[in-house]
Amino acid sequence: MRQARVRRLGDDSAADWDEFVSSRPDGSFFHLSGWRIVFEESLGHRCHHLFVERDGKITGVLPLVHLRSRLFGNALVSSPFCVLGGPVAEDPGCLAELDAAAADLATELGVDYLEYRLCQASKRDWPRQDSLYALFRRQLSPDPDAVLRSVPRKRRAMIRKAVAGGLRGVSDGGIERFYPLFATNVRNLGTPVLPRAYFECLRRVFGPACQITTVERSGQALSSVLSFVFRDAILPYHGGSGPAGREFAANDFMYWEVMRRACEAGLATFDFGRSKRGTGSFEYKSIWGFEPEPLSYEYLLLKRSSIPEINPLNPKYRLAISAWKRLPLPIANWLGPRLARNLG
Repeated sequence: MRQARVRRLGDDSAADWDEFVSSRPDGSFFHLSGWRIVFEESLGHRCHHLFVERDGKITGVLPLVHLRSRLFGNALVSSPFCVLGGPVAEDPGCLAELDAAAADLATELGVDYLEYRLCQASKRDWPRQDSLYALFRRQLSPDPDAVLRSVPRKRRAMIRKAVAGGLRGVSDGGIERFYPLFATNVRNLGTPVLPRAYFECLRRVFGPACQITTVERSGQALSSVLSFVFRDAILPYHGGSGPAGREFAANDFMYWEVMRRACEAGLATFDFGRSKRGTGSFEYKSIWGFEPEPLSYEYLLLKRSSIPEINPLNPKYRLAISAWKRLPLPIANWLGPRLARNLG
């Protein structure tokens, strides 16, 4: 009889954790152990990453992060700031072990709810939200020209406009040009910006798997995106552009440049990440020809009677978002990191 036990992730088990995640079809970049360092060191959150071990071998993992905020409540989330989380397990027995341990931990911490971010709905009898977020992915050909021909006509026209305008993509080794563009972009959307330390930590922890592509014209940075590489996929995740970029279609060129480079590197999947239905981001990804795939976020409600709605589409945040868009950028960049760390 194989003995199973649930343990907490430590530095000594990080390599085995990542090996397990990488071996599983439902494992994702957002399940990697390095996020524990990012959350704790750059955002100050306490992590409680759990794994099931049988006979010295990891057979299931569950990253959990404790978010506590006067404004946004008290929650245990797998995983905040990420598209996906939730348990990854070899079999139903391991899954049940992780669910039980997570529920016990949520009760012990006194949180309002436990949240799993899943690609597909599970069989859990938990309230779920499966109509808010969608994932956008497509397969890539090794031939960039073939991929370009598959891009909808209007997007191709914008890419050609950018090329004619003298735009080029370069790889940046740091966040010096990326961060101001990203910060400006999220302020304009009415969202507090994550701290600079968060992106510096991503670069340090994930190394070559965290890439920054910047679009420039005559040496001026017009747009920039931070992407993750996991297995055979590229995930452009955090992006931003300045006002000067609109004239030259810098955003369209930026995503095409990431796509083109991924083809040349032999990557097979372009993962455009998640977007909320009813937003400009959702519409933008759709006009690239991507089909939305619904995501299922599931909740164990402990001190709440309803699913939390901490997102910009909630009417209660409308006035705050409108006011944030009008903040001078230096004030938004100073105040934003103090709020963004709890948004998750």
